[in-house]
Amino acid sequence: MRRTQPAEDCTVRPGSSAEHTDSTESLDDHRPISRRDALKAAGLAGAAALSTGAVSVCAHAAAADPMQNLVAAARAEGQLAVMGLPRDWCGYGAIIDGFKARYGLTVKELRPSASSADQIEAIKAGRAKADYQIPDVIEVGVSFASSAKQEGLLLPYKVSKWETIPGGAKDAQAHWYGGYYGAIAFEINADLVAKIPQDWSDLAAPEYRNSVGLAGNVSSNQAIQSILAAGLSGTKGNADEAAAQGLKFFADLNEKGNFVPVIGDSNSLVQSRTPILIRWDYLALADRDRLGGTARIEVVRPRTGFTAGLYVQAISAGAQHPNAARLWMEYLYSDEVQLAWLKGQCYPIRIADLVRNGSVPIDWRGRLQHPDIHDPDKIFPTLEDQERARDVITNGWDEIVGVRVRCLPDKGYDGPVS
Repeated sequence: MRRTQPAEDCTVRPGSSAEHTDSTESLDDHRPISRRDALKAAGLAGAAALSTGAVSVCAHAAAADPMQNLVAAARAEGQLAVMGLPRDWCGYGAIIDGFKARYGLTVKELRPSASSADQIEAIKAGRAKADYQIPDVIEVGVSFASSAKQEGLLLPYKVSKWETIPGGAKDAQAHWYGGYYGAIAFEINADLVAKIPQDWSDLAAPEYRNSVGLAGNVSSNQAIQSILAAGLSGTKGNADEAAAQGLKFFADLNEKGNFVPVIGDSNSLVQSRTPILIRWDYLALADRDRLGGTARIEVVRPRTGFTAGLYVQAISAGAQHPNAARLWMEYLYSDEVQLAWLKGQCYPIRIADLVRNGSVPIDWRGRLQHPDIHDPDKIFPTLEDQERARDVITNGWDEIVGVRVRCLPDKGYDGPVS
C-alpha cells in the first residue's frame, strides 16, 4: 500500500560522484552464506588472480586464519559505505573509527540521519540508477528488513557469532539479524515541565499543551514504535488494535493542542519547543548524560504500553563492497562492539551470552537494569504486529491525526529519525 504522507527528510541529500561497480554477488541467490564459505570464496578469488606460485599460494591459504582472508578481500575493495549511522547514536562514532583504524578501510558515512525507509529506498534506487551510491550495509527496523528480504534487496550471511543471537531476533536464512534494542520512553526537560508524566494517558493533561513531540517522521521506525506503544497502552496490550488506537491517541493529543507536529531533537527539548519528547530510551539516556550541565533531563519508561524495538543489521544485495560488508558484520557482533553498544546506552542482542561468558565489566552491571533484558522476546512486538502497525500508521496518519510532522529549521545535526 502507498503511504499517504511522504517521509519528511531533514537532511540535504548529497549527490554521489562514486563510480558504480557491479557486485559479483547474484541478486537472485538467496542462500545464506556462512563466514567460512565467504572466506573460502575470497581466498579462491585471490589465488586465481595470481599467475605464478599457485602451489605455494594454495598451501598458504590452507594454513591461513580464515578471518585473514576476509580482511584481505575487504582491504582489496578499499572501503565500506554505511547509511543512517549518526556518530552520537549508540556510540557509533567510536565504533566506525575503530573499524577504520583496525582494518585500514575508508568508511563513507552516507546520510547519517536517514530513516529505515530511506535506506531501503536507497538500495532500490541503486538498482535503477547505475551511478547512485548505495549503502553496503543497513541498520533498520525489523518490519523494514522483512519487506526488503521479500523484495530481494538483502544478501544473506551468517556471522561467526550466529548461534549466540536469539532465534527470535534473526531471520532463519540470515538475511538480517538484530544488533541491539531499546524501549520507547519519555525524555522530559524537567526545568520546563513541573509535573513529570508517568504514563501515556498523562500526556493528554492540559498542563502539557504545546509540549509533546515525536523524534522521527511518521514513516520512521522510532515514530511507528512510539505510536504503537501508545496504542498498546490504550488497548491494554491488544496488539491487533494497538496501531489504530495509537493513531486515535495522537489525534486526541493534536486536537487538545498538546502535540507539537515537528521532528523533535535535543535542541527542541532544551529550547522548549518539545519539552516532552517520545523516543528510544538509549537516546534519551545519552541526552541526559550529555546535557547535564545545560538542562535537567528525566527519562521515564511509561507504566503501560511498554514495548521494545529491535534494530537489525543486513547487507545490501547490490553491495559494491560485499567483503567489506561481511567484515563489518563480523566486527559488529564481536564482544568488543557489542560492549561498545552497551557503553552507548543500547542493549546489545548478545547480552545474555556476554553475561554468561563474563565479558561485561562489573562496574557496568548497572546498565543491565532493564525489564526482561535476558528474555527480549517477551517485550518485542512480533514481526506480524510490526508490519501491521507500519501499514496502519503510515497510511492512516493523514486521515486520522490530520497534521504533517515537519522538520525544524536546521540548527546543526542532532541525530537520526530511524
